[in-house]
Amino acid sequence: MQGLVAADLERFDQHLEAELRSDPALLGNIGLELIQAGGKRLRPRLALLTARLLGAAAEHGLAVAMTVELLHSASLLHDDLIDESETRRGQVAAYRRFGNSVSVMAGDYLLARVLRVLARVGNHDFTMLMSDVAAAIVEAEIRQLELAQSGEYSFDAYLAVIDGKTAELISSALEGVAILAEAPAAQRTALREFGMRYGRAFQLQDDYLDLMADGQQLGKPIGNDLQEGKVTWPVLLLLEQGVEEAAAIVERRASHAGDTERMAELVRESGAAEATLRRIGEETALAARALDAFPASPARSALLELAGAEAARTA
Repeated sequence: MQGLVAADLERFDQHLEAELRSDPALLGNIGLELIQAGGKRLRPRLALLTARLLGAAAEHGLAVAMTVELLHSASLLHDDLIDESETRRGQVAAYRRFGNSVSVMAGDYLLARVLRVLARVGNHDFTMLMSDVAAAIVEAEIRQLELAQSGEYSFDAYLAVIDGKTAELISSALEGVAILAEAPAAQRTALREFGMRYGRAFQLQDDYLDLMADGQQLGKPIGNDLQEGKVTWPVLLLLEQGVEEAAAIVERRASHAGDTERMAELVRESGAAEATLRRIGEETALAARALDAFPASPARSALLELAGAEAARTA
């Protein structure tokens, strides 16, 4: 799977470097370093694989990969500042290195480059899709803040947040290529379904790892979600079971020494860990089913492999 789009990813890197040339160079370099600092390149891979799946022009996959990754990286710069995150992908967060103002403006610069790519592509439907996705990301982040403040947690509210902040963007990496390639409506729908289900699984796993992973392997401290008042799937399962100790940790935002570790123990002991992994598997199975709309091909196999590996991801 890695080799299938290796050359396409090299082209992506070259185009990205050209797109992010700036004066002063610092603005573009912040975004470039963030993207190149050990990121999974998931969204570009999805776009480039979708172009191969549809037999579309390579330029379509490249344009979507650029748009989605630039938008994603802009959101990370802003999120790290809002969340006061110390690190990102194993490195000191940009706002810690360069200050709040520079970090915000670097994120704004990436958004300006998104507009440039969209203008160059010149496709109304693709522009509308990316506009809706950008709005969905912001709406989901605000919804998440409101939930943390109100304490009104629910499974439906959690899914609405992760759909907006993660699944919509991942889905656009596939649906955007379908739009530019003028794929049939049924294929566009199937690709959107794959992206939404895979995006859900991806964020469920990210949130699971935030609590259950080894911090060094993850590249950032664990327990950030709890400390920010974010209640994720395994913790929701504990609250549903009426585990009072878990509710107390949530209430105080894991502010006592050992709270994060204790919550992880409760998740393991209660079966919530296994239940969360099962839910991730269910979402990836639904993602795989959406690809039944396409004949067997190396690109289809690579997309299935990506989805199938999600529950085993450790970083």
